Amino acid sequence: MRKLLVLFLLVMASRVNGQIFTQTYIDKCTGEIKLVVSSPLPNGGVMIAFYNQIKTFDASQVNNGTVQKWLNDVYQDYSTRPCPVSTVVTQTVQQTVSQAAAAAAASAAASAASAAASSAASGAASSAASSAASGAASSAASGAASGAASGAASGAASGAASGAASGAATGGSSSPPAASGGSSGGSSSSGGSSSSSSESKSSGGSTEQKSESKAETKSESKSESKSESKTEEKKEESKKEEKKKEDDKKKEEEKKKEEDKKKKQSISNPTLVASDLAITETKDGKYAAMISTGISKSSMTGTESWGLTSMIWTTFDQFALNGGYTKMNFKQGKLKDIDSYSITAAYLQGNLMIMQGYTYIKPDPKIGTYGYNIGIVSLLLKNGNRYDYSASVSAIGFWTKIYPLNKKSSLAPQIFITSSPISWNPSTNQTLVNRQYGFMTGFSYDFKLTGRFGLNFNYKFSGSTQPETPILHNFMIGSRIML
Repeated sequence: MRKLLVLFLLVMASRVNGQIFTQTYIDKCTGEIKLVVSSPLPNGGVMIAFYNQIKTFDASQVNNGTVQKWLNDVYQDYSTRPCPVSTVVTQTVQQTVSQAAAAAAASAAASAASAAASSAASGAASSAASSAASGAASSAASGAASGAASGAASGAASGAASGAASGAATGGSSSPPAASGGSSGGSSSSGGSSSSSSESKSSGGSTEQKSESKAETKSESKSESKSESKTEEKKEESKKEEKKKEDDKKKEEEKKKEEDKKKKQSISNPTLVASDLAITETKDGKYAAMISTGISKSSMTGTESWGLTSMIWTTFDQFALNGGYTKMNFKQGKLKDIDSYSITAAYLQGNLMIMQGYTYIKPDPKIGTYGYNIGIVSLLLKNGNRYDYSASVSAIGFWTKIYPLNKKSSLAPQIFITSSPISWNPSTNQTLVNRQYGFMTGFSYDFKLTGRFGLNFNYKFSGSTQPETPILHNFMIGSRIML
């Protein structure tokens, strides 16, 4: 009421001396300094700007209390209107969602690449094993055939030689005896001669048998020696081939392990550095620029990451610092969902704001990335030598999906639904319930100059179901680099 009284007196004074008067006040939602402007008109009237509303009054309306009633109505309407979700909050959630969507896309790509590599490795290993088994079987069959042939040849040669030797021996012993006759002396002489001849034949048969036996032994020995030599050579060759294949397989496995290790390190241990220039339109039609710089680092497994982001307005009268922790939850090797926790502290033209938030992110290959953010916003508004405290709950639902245009660029439509359902002001002991919703929609375009460096352009327009809320435009240009 004190502000209203001051304003009324200023209006009356402006009517008297014809000068322009201004009065400042602090916006209860943003902490920004606003102006109450009263400007006299030539006909004795006055034009007043109050809480983003402008109206012209004549002298009679100033005198009969119309101006006072209008001021009361405007103030009452604004004081009972819940605060919209802060720009700092929406900017923080946008960055969290963008990083999470990019991480989800990278995880999906890594899983696909890993599955493809695993399938290829499995196929190669199967082919190598099949080839090795085939070679071993072929070598074994060849060795067995060679051994069988050698054994058959040896047996046949041995049998033939034995038969020949046996036949020769039988022929020598069954030769017909010499004819007997004459006197006993002749007979005796003849008998001696026959005996000598028989001994001679017998001796000759024995010599032949020994010769044949030696020939058989030598033939068998040579044949067996050659067969055994060939079999051993083939076995040695087979062993060498198997050993070579095993060595090659081990080398391939080691090489694959090294490549997988490098890929895993490059995917799961990135350091992301981001820098953005955001230009937002305010309700009074002006544009404010904000520069944000952030850095995030993931753990060795890639399932956890920590980030720090600073936001500085180009007017250098507003600053914010955000810290966050993100946990990626996997199930059966696939990314299930993402949990993100953050805390933000801001200095807004002499006022202070602290926000704690939780963001749930669900990546889906078909639907896209969606989720929600719940935050508790505490605002300390400077009022002279003291601070007025107020608290509110912010709720944001979002959806986005990345559509690759080519190998270097992608387009991602985005939708945000914002609300501040409950707010509480202990200084006035007021608890307000807000049934109005805000919305923000647009797109994000990413272009990769190299594998580690890329640019980003983002456009969104925002509005609200609250009557007389204008459509506001927001632009953002940023860069990303992976270290």
